[in-house]
Amino acid sequence: MIDRRTILLALAGLPAVAARAQTPGASPPSSVIASFSILADLIANVAGPAVPVASLVGPNSDAHAYQPKPGDSRLLAAARLIVVNGLGFEGFIDRLVKASGSKAQIVVASKGIVPLKAKTGADHADAHGHKAHNHDEAADPHAWQSVANAKIYVANIRDGLIGADSAGAEGYRQRAKDYLTRLDALEAEIGAEIARIPPASRRVVSSHDAFGYFERAYGLTFIAARGLSAESEPTAAQIATLIRQVRKEKVKAVFTENVLSPRFAQQLARESGAVVGGTLFSDALSDAKGPAATYIDLMRHNARTLVSALLTS
Repeated sequence: MIDRRTILLALAGLPAVAARAQTPGASPPSSVIASFSILADLIANVAGPAVPVASLVGPNSDAHAYQPKPGDSRLLAAARLIVVNGLGFEGFIDRLVKASGSKAQIVVASKGIVPLKAKTGADHADAHGHKAHNHDEAADPHAWQSVANAKIYVANIRDGLIGADSAGAEGYRQRAKDYLTRLDALEAEIGAEIARIPPASRRVVSSHDAFGYFERAYGLTFIAARGLSAESEPTAAQIATLIRQVRKEKVKAVFTENVLSPRFAQQLARESGAVVGGTLFSDALSDAKGPAATYIDLMRHNARTLVSALLTS
């Protein structure tokens, strides 16, 4: 068990900045390392301002394509706690942790979530970057796209922080409780927003298969142009099939994503007659000045962007 006084003394002089503002190598090692920006924000809400949090994969960056940097090993070696998504999302993390020699406790934020399977029928690269030819082979790692799942993440993060710092348990529990109350309100808000869309209009195209949990939770249908990994490019035949599907099913809107180039979505909209409905945030937060600088902002932005496009197109 990590002594709270030891942690605070070791971190003396470090700036207590928001998780989303930190980037690896930009500041001294932090006590808690998240694998990517969305997790970092969830951790910061539970850990509180006295515990610095850093993210390996920063805002607007794709964890599927992430290549570890030399400074990442130093961050992990100095960490007291490492939080990962799990479900195969971070293909790089096991090798990186081993190479760093880190002795930190590792928390899998998605522990306890029953994963969805990838629904993309076409060949795709899974979250490890390996080619998969059967959609049953890959679990969908994007569980945070359901607020109900994010609550499970928060509980696992809370328990991990308590395990690393039992003296701070009361604070972690209270902050987690307060944040869960905010997530309850967010979940109700998203449900009310999506309810405004006529059921016949609730079909959209996303750039990759990242919104299965959002679909199941809130009653939309997402047609994914790519598989689970944003790196996998659709073939010309797959694009032609998708264009025909969009036309046949009268899909109104195609959405770009913050971690991907908008080029393909724009091409698909142009050739199918759909509109580009806006940008959804899938695998990463925006930067601090953007519309999705926190997890709550991300989910609220996505819901409002979907509603706006589908009610006006």
